[in-house]
Amino acid sequence: MAATTSQASLLLQKQLRDLAKHPVDGFSAGLVDDSNVFEWQVTIIGPPDTLYDGGYFNAIMSFPQNYPNSPPSVRFTSEMWHPNVYPDGRVCISILHPPGEDPNGYELASERWTPVHTVESIVLSIISMLSSPNDESPANIEAAALSRVPATGARLRKNGGRRGRTSRKRSSDACGNHRKCSEGNLSGS
Repeated sequence: MAATTSQASLLLQKQLRDLAKHPVDGFSAGLVDDSNVFEWQVTIIGPPDTLYDGGYFNAIMSFPQNYPNSPPSVRFTSEMWHPNVYPDGRVCISILHPPGEDPNGYELASERWTPVHTVESIVLSIISMLSSPNDESPANIEAAALSRVPATGARLRKNGGRRGRTSRKRSSDACGNHRKCSEGNLSGS
């Protein structure tokens, strides 16, 4: 196990150096604590012409000891109202699901985690998710339903992805029951 942890640590250190040398538009990333390479703080700039345009959204990426063989978990620490983000902030996208066949038959194995992904490719996938939510398989059912209503969608765009002050509570109906994100390393631990 120590060799795997050491390899994961070296790879994450390399990815951190690469991002420092060659920053990518749309986000910044670094360690939460310099002594722990397995937990990263990411700030995503809301993509243009989306509900999140101009916003700054913080998230924590937690990497397993056997990275890159298993995916990290990603959780927004900023409030995020999105069909593919649970009310507790956990991100639900295919590339963060364990490798192999989907036991529910929803995703192709090629859509799920593979060890070739990097911090950069993960965050770019999350930015893409912000631009193009998958409301067919939502983690937040209420956000998915409201995003389909033209008047509500326009209001969400005006508020940067947030609903009005009186209705900021998000539905937890899907949390824990979602067919893809309620298992494995996405449990929020």
